[in-house]
Amino acid sequence: MTSRRAVVVALATGLALAAVLAPTASDRTEPAVSRLELGPGLDPAAFARATAVQEYHLPADHGPHLEFQTEWWYYTGNLTASDGRRFGFQLTFFRRGLAPGEPSDGLGLTTHQVYFAHLAITDVAARSHVFAERWSRGAGGLAGARGTPFAVWLEGWRVESRRADGSAVRLVARDGPLLLDLELEARKPLVRHGEQGLSPKSDEPGNASHYIGYTRLSARGRLAASSGAEPVSGDAWFDHEWSTSALGAGAVGWDWFSLQLQDGRELMYFQIRREDGGVEAVSGGTLVDAAGDTRRLPADAVSLTVLDRWTSPQTGATYPSRWRLRVPGEDLDLLVAPWIPAQEMRTSFVYWEGAVRVSGTRAGRPLEGHGYVELTGYARSMQGVF
Repeated sequence: MTSRRAVVVALATGLALAAVLAPTASDRTEPAVSRLELGPGLDPAAFARATAVQEYHLPADHGPHLEFQTEWWYYTGNLTASDGRRFGFQLTFFRRGLAPGEPSDGLGLTTHQVYFAHLAITDVAARSHVFAERWSRGAGGLAGARGTPFAVWLEGWRVESRRADGSAVRLVARDGPLLLDLELEARKPLVRHGEQGLSPKSDEPGNASHYIGYTRLSARGRLAASSGAEPVSGDAWFDHEWSTSALGAGAVGWDWFSLQLQDGRELMYFQIRREDGGVEAVSGGTLVDAAGDTRRLPADAVSLTVLDRWTSPQTGATYPSRWRLRVPGEDLDLLVAPWIPAQEMRTSFVYWEGAVRVSGTRAGRPLEGHGYVELTGYARSMQGVF
């Protein structure tokens, strides 16, 4: 969604990072514990801001936008094995600019770009959620992104285009017992969320992102959560956002929903929560019909009620854990619940990201589905972080 990613990365490494991530002699000779703060201290005024609707050109706009400070490529999905067992997956790549563009010399490992990535697999039957995080500098082939042909990578974790316009890709990521190797193919045209792709985060002009993606992709391949890999298939979702500013003053975090319904429709909805208990007026979403046509949903078109909560035994953070989501204008009345409650991501920043199931009605008739939900600002306010 929305301002989906925090920007403080705490890491133990043998590299001491300079402002442009340039190597020095001390980097090579003395291991150090380094803390890379990618939020406070950077001057957002040096970067472009999302202020107007723009045309999107594929596959170029699937690639990086180095004039903006923050960017992510986000894949999630619900998969089923041949024996009916259910899995959820997340593979997300983040780019954070320390300065716009790249240094003019472009030599060696010198770069203005930091990449980090999260991989997670939920095994519903085993009631397990396993995750991993990697990061690297965007130089020397270690990490990066391009538009033509579309690709994003961080070491061995990769997204590679299988079709010229980037609407079909292969995802590959492995970390210990975790394996994701999937072929994804968009089943609907590109969706431009918000106002034709311009997605406001507060009332402040320019406090917005460019937000595009595919709301339903077929997924087929192999997955492993703890032992041998096995064939899986199902549905996936892709979001791509780039921006420089995110949460407005007084905001603490967001709740984001990506739901795929069995009637062929998809629903994206986000709400940005404020510290006074309210919700930003620019919150809202997109409803995509079976043919791929979209309807923008303002905040007052959606009713979201929390029905249950779950507290993490590791962090003590308490998250919403079941919801009633209604869109009266579409006669939609949905119950959304995690396949398992414990899907907290305890990475460099703590958030909840998990596979969910959907049940309810459309115009009084039963309707089911599945999707993903992301919850931030519950372990720690995101204000001043992103």
